[in-house]
Amino acid sequence: MKRLVPLAALLVLPSIASAQLFGGGETQRQVNDLRENVNQRLEASNRAQLELASQNELLRSDVARLRGQIEVLLHEIEALKQRQRDFYVDLDDRLRRIESPGSAQAAGDPAAESAEYENALNLLKNGQHREAMTAFEAFIGTYTASGFLPGAHFWAGNAALQAKEVAAAANHFNTILARWPADPVAPDAMLGLANSQQALGDANAARRTLQQVVERYPESNAAKAASQRLGSR
Repeated sequence: MKRLVPLAALLVLPSIASAQLFGGGETQRQVNDLRENVNQRLEASNRAQLELASQNELLRSDVARLRGQIEVLLHEIEALKQRQRDFYVDLDDRLRRIESPGSAQAAGDPAAESAEYENALNLLKNGQHREAMTAFEAFIGTYTASGFLPGAHFWAGNAALQAKEVAAAANHFNTILARWPADPVAPDAMLGLANSQQALGDANAARRTLQQVVERYPESNAAKAASQRLGSR
């Protein structure tokens, strides 16, 4: 004989099924919400990582650029110190020759010559580039036989380069290389010529000049700077 299911049990069964169905749907919704939340967090993390990588690349580029600028500045400072030492040595030598009995004095006023040269140097040190360029060029025109002429052309070239008078700068540097290729300032003048050529947009000429610095003046500080620049290209 078949056993009859109690009526109360029949009434409870739909309620249990309904509860199970409701519970399963709620759980699925929570799982979906959790999955969406995790995906959003992953996307945000990926974006943050990409932004961080981009920032790191920019920082590396900035560091490389600043390192190059520092190297150039250090070289220019060293060259300035060397030229300052040469200036005082040359000045002392000239004064000794003038003070020595029987020595032949150059035409003109040596004191005024030295004063004008030093005045032009002071203008350059103070960052008055255009004024310094004018002062050095005036000195060159006045003291045509001066022992300071190589230095005057060199500093006039540097002042012109800073004043964006690039063609004038190249002319001064070329004058040194043509007239005083063995002067201590010649290697730096050739490096200045390369800078002028680069500023004029002639990268190939600048590279050739840098190579010539290394070949002609291999032991100079200018050759070291030229080698570094050639190696970074």
